[in-house]
Amino acid sequence: MYVFIIMMWLLILAGGGILVVVVSKISISGYGNEIDFLIASLIKAVIAILLVIAWIIVLSKLKNKIFQKQIES
Repeated sequence: MYVFIIMMWLLILAGGGILVVVVSKISISGYGNEIDFLIASLIKAVIAILLVIAWIIVLSKLKNKIFQKQIES
């Protein structure tokens, strides 16, 4: 149970770090100020949503393994 909680917090911190350091610096230019901002925001939103989905999948698989081991013992 503690492993699951520790992994959850590590993934949250890693995801936040990735979003702040890498994704926040994405910028688009060449289409006009408003369109550039819209395209960059859409790309950032898609990346953030994909990271959340990946984190949910990883935590779900980890939870299943941990609780399966507890049931067997």
